[in-house]
Amino acid sequence: MLRRRTFLKLGAAAMAASAPSAIAAPAPYPARPIYLIVGFSAGGNTDIVARVIGEWLTRQMGQPFIVENRTGAATNIATELVAHALADGYTLLVSSTSNAINATLYRNLKFNFIRDTEPIAAIATTPLVMCVKPSFPARSVPEFIAQAKADPDRLNFASSGIGSPPHVAAELFKTMTDIRMLHVPYRGDAEAITDLVGGRVHVYFATLAGSIQFIRAGSLQALAVTAIERSSVLPEVAAMAEFLPGYDATIWNGLNAPKGTPQAIVMELNRQVNAGLADPKLMARFAELGARVCPGSPKDYARFIVQETEKWGAIVKTTGSQLE
Repeated sequence: MLRRRTFLKLGAAAMAASAPSAIAAPAPYPARPIYLIVGFSAGGNTDIVARVIGEWLTRQMGQPFIVENRTGAATNIATELVAHALADGYTLLVSSTSNAINATLYRNLKFNFIRDTEPIAAIATTPLVMCVKPSFPARSVPEFIAQAKADPDRLNFASSGIGSPPHVAAELFKTMTDIRMLHVPYRGDAEAITDLVGGRVHVYFATLAGSIQFIRAGSLQALAVTAIERSSVLPEVAAMAEFLPGYDATIWNGLNAPKGTPQAIVMELNRQVNAGLADPKLMARFAELGARVCPGSPKDYARFIVQETEKWGAIVKTTGSQLE
């Protein structure tokens, strides 16, 4: 009898000891709000993409996806925050073309975008627009190239900052056409467009969101969108690839997590993003922005990041630009 009582006591103790581990089992993901970190200010292309996909994920996953704008250092502040965050799926980066550019442009980054983040999913790409004033003599890309070659270094081009997507898009254009133009950097897209409309610069590879109202109002003339195909919101404007085969300088956005985020979380987020990119209503919202959705696996997105980093790294090196 004593032995039986002892056995029962030991069994009860073992069950009690195992109870806390059962209670402490991980909660289903997500169990609390998720933060989408954006390296640009509110209202810009990346911010809008973040809010569109964030609304979808909120509805599908039952927890708020909160957009948090952490501006500064051409997205490096936002990227560093995510690269050093807990790898638990609750702090995500809405990445962009700038991440691929900055890998070569900046000398002393405290992170490595490819090494320190986990690719989840590509979201969308949006073209830039090569714009001039309506009074500019060239009315097409071939005419612009001919004018630039006839008078080297007389034309100048604006950018929204050294190493910004508009800057490297123009540098790629220069490389592929073998023309020379002077670079005039501005603090942002709005300032560059203002001076282009005012006639103080000759050409600007503008964001679609920032330039479309001026194009539609006749204040700017669009010569081409910087993509392989024409844009649904400017179907009458040629794609740059129609004149320069292979030219592609779009702004892309994706979703990245800190390195080491559990693969189950990565795959669930990828599945939900891809479901959104296949939803007709969500696709229509992206189309209104002139964006093309980019469904695919985390591995597809990882390969794309490597290709973009190599592509823009080569262009940055040709400019001789490098920042601290």
